[in-house]
Amino acid sequence: MRGVVDGGSEARAVVAGSTVLVVAFVALNLLAQYFGQLRAGGGLDHYATLPVPPASVVLGAAGAYASFTVPGTVVTAVAGSLLFGLPLGQLWILAAVVPLAGAALAGLGAALGLLAPRQELATLLGQLGMSAALLLRVLPAERLPGPIGWARDLLPSTYGVEALARTFEPHPDWAAVAVDLAVCGAVGLVSLTVATWAYRRAAVR
Repeated sequence: MRGVVDGGSEARAVVAGSTVLVVAFVALNLLAQYFGQLRAGGGLDHYATLPVPPASVVLGAAGAYASFTVPGTVVTAVAGSLLFGLPLGQLWILAAVVPLAGAALAGLGAALGLLAPRQELATLLGQLGMSAALLLRVLPAERLPGPIGWARDLLPSTYGVEALARTFEPHPDWAAVAVDLAVCGAVGLVSLTVATWAYRRAAVR
């Protein structure tokens, strides 16, 4: 982190981006690989015989994978805050950021894994998504070219990162934090809905 910025607003952006990057690695990258492998190995046929709705399968897997990110996000947020002298008092916001950003990214990861025609392609898409999260969310926004900055706004985890970064400010704008979390939650709902549709589509094939 010290190799990218020294402090100030850029430090807040880097720490927040690195924290949510832990969520992206598990919820986006690994979940895409999991569902790609599940589809290739015939696991979806087994789940299709169970008396559970498709949404429960997607939500169960997404929730399980997202829960794995909690220790890493906490350690990254605390270590980054100590490294740059950022306040620790508002890190309780992770209780909202992790599930909301996790839901958005897990839904995207599941959809990529279920829609990819081959397991290898699902793995590749998950890794590309992870690379996008790394480049677009860890680097400060003001250092990105205009068109790339626009792509940053389309990334599902962007608003979770913005919410966390705002809480590192001396006087957080809680209304803006609430808006960012609401947008992140709405994106998560859409991505999980798409993942559920992708599951139904893949299960009937």
